[in-house]
Amino acid sequence: MTEFLDTPQGRRLAYHKTDGQGPCVVFCGGLKSDMEGTKAVYLEDWARRTGRAFLRFDYSGHGESAGAFTDGCIGDWHEDTVAAISAQTEEPVVVVGSSMGGWQALLLARAVPDRIAGMVTIAAAPDFTEDGYWAEFTDEQKTQLEEVGHVELPSDYMEPYVITRRMIEDGRQRLVLRTPLELRFPVRMLQGTADTAVSLATAVRLLEHADGPDMRLTLVKDADHRFSDETCLGLMEAAVEEVIARAGV
Repeated sequence: MTEFLDTPQGRRLAYHKTDGQGPCVVFCGGLKSDMEGTKAVYLEDWARRTGRAFLRFDYSGHGESAGAFTDGCIGDWHEDTVAAISAQTEEPVVVVGSSMGGWQALLLARAVPDRIAGMVTIAAAPDFTEDGYWAEFTDEQKTQLEEVGHVELPSDYMEPYVITRRMIEDGRQRLVLRTPLELRFPVRMLQGTADTAVSLATAVRLLEHADGPDMRLTLVKDADHRFSDETCLGLMEAAVEEVIARAGV
């Protein structure tokens, strides 16, 4: 059953918590995704089978949480992530971040490094508001963003994304690939070669930029951005189990 928590910023977030052994595995979803996605539900089933603690939640403006998507930005969703983990976990966490959730996982590691026992990313999209959206905007789109306050971008997976000026401007305050990024815990990164939303170059850039003692990037031939078929889900599960074992907590 969905439960709700109120964040220090006054936002109301929906979540599902599965009690079990620690560390608690926390799933951070992608942009405009929600906690009912295939990967989140699969991991919850895995947690129940194996007796692991697990948390999935919706950012504000996503899924069952309150608010409008167009009112949010990377910083708001980072605050939501910190609030959910602070309210619902006491033990160390293994954070699993998909797409934009990968950026959120990295921001979490900067904000509360002592809480993180390990990390798994799936098509992580750090800094995408700057290196993806802004870098690829035409002059016309940049003018529209300034004058109208938003632009609409087509999506391969759902209705068009409405990208607001606030999202772009806030994203510039949250970039993780421009300054040192220390990940002092086991990290496993998964990336499909047929992903049209996040490039292989982004995955390699993150691997090369981050500094940590135990980091690996796995490329999956022909896997797309969803990374949700049986093979990919099995690889995600194996990565989570490996990180937990390597973390030793």
